[in-house]
Amino acid sequence: MKNKTRKSVKKRFKFTKNGKILRRATGQNHLRSKKTGQAKRQKRKWVPVHKSEAKKIKKLI
Repeated sequence: MKNKTRKSVKKRFKFTKNGKILRRATGQNHLRSKKTGQAKRQKRKWVPVHKSEAKKIKKLI
């Protein structure tokens, strides 16, 4: 039987054309006033997921 897509996982991750999985950088919700502007800008970008975690995520999608 075909598995259903986990909508929560689908919203949190991006899938590239080459099969890589990207996630948002951590540390953006609060306590940002003490971080430098450069650190805040870098955290806006998408970050690749580690291979071991990528396998688990692919199963959920």
